[in-house]
Amino acid sequence: MNESIIKLIGNTPLVKANTLINNSNVELYLKLEGQNPGGSVKDRAAYFMIKNAMDRGEITKETKLIEATSGNTGIALAMIAGIFKLDIELVMPENSTIERVQTMRAYGAKVTLTDADGGIEGARDYAEDKVKTGNFFMFNQFSNNDNWKAHYNTTGPEIWRDSNHKITHFVSSMGTTGTIMGTSTFLKEQNKEIQIVGVQPEDESSIPGIRKWPEAYLPKIFDAKKVDRILEVNEDEARKMTRKLATEEGIFAGMSSGGATAAAVRLCEEIDKGLVVSIICDRGDRYLSSDLFK
Repeated sequence: MNESIIKLIGNTPLVKANTLINNSNVELYLKLEGQNPGGSVKDRAAYFMIKNAMDRGEITKETKLIEATSGNTGIALAMIAGIFKLDIELVMPENSTIERVQTMRAYGAKVTLTDADGGIEGARDYAEDKVKTGNFFMFNQFSNNDNWKAHYNTTGPEIWRDSNHKITHFVSSMGTTGTIMGTSTFLKEQNKEIQIVGVQPEDESSIPGIRKWPEAYLPKIFDAKKVDRILEVNEDEARKMTRKLATEEGIFAGMSSGGATAAAVRLCEEIDKGLVVSIICDRGDRYLSSDLFK
């Protein structure tokens, strides 16, 4: 028995992909982060950011919290803030899927929608302006070290353990970059030869959860030295692979997972041998109102 649903964060399954690659000298494994209780990899960072801020005395139950999000971090923060009885406002572009908005509200969060044309950058600007009034505390996942440390302490060790120390390549989409920064840091400490591969969208491609940030908005936690290679994917590749994951592997995921998997498959076909691990960021049910699966 578990004392709290928080105890179910992490230790997600690592599952072999059986249909996606043709290179018999390479194995591709997918880490199913949608199995976290909040449905995404962001449960890890949200818990670390909230719990550590409370332990340091930076926030109390009287603190008004605010955070800009494209979706998954907001859902995770809403869930964990509710458990700790914290007041949180989440800010996101108005073109976010209704499933995401309603899930955050279901957990008890206030949701503020900003102009779609401003994107996540506009949501970040709105939240930062509210913080300047002095009445709000923002975790700022883009510059919060607890974001990447969550993955240094959990995701990296789990992958190292569950791959029986045989991992040769790690592939992750890049948004806040917390997942790839923390996992890279841990894996490189175990074996500096492990290759860390980041995934970004091609220019003009829109893939929720994966970003190529303008310089002014580049996450402060990002350290380019921790990424050996960056692969770019386009929107069509990401969509097709997301559907293929569902129909051929039985893995129901979001579009950023499709993008990361498309890059991982490309990598698997070009290397001579190895064991590749790619992150499946979330579940597909929060995209059903979009045209992703039509």
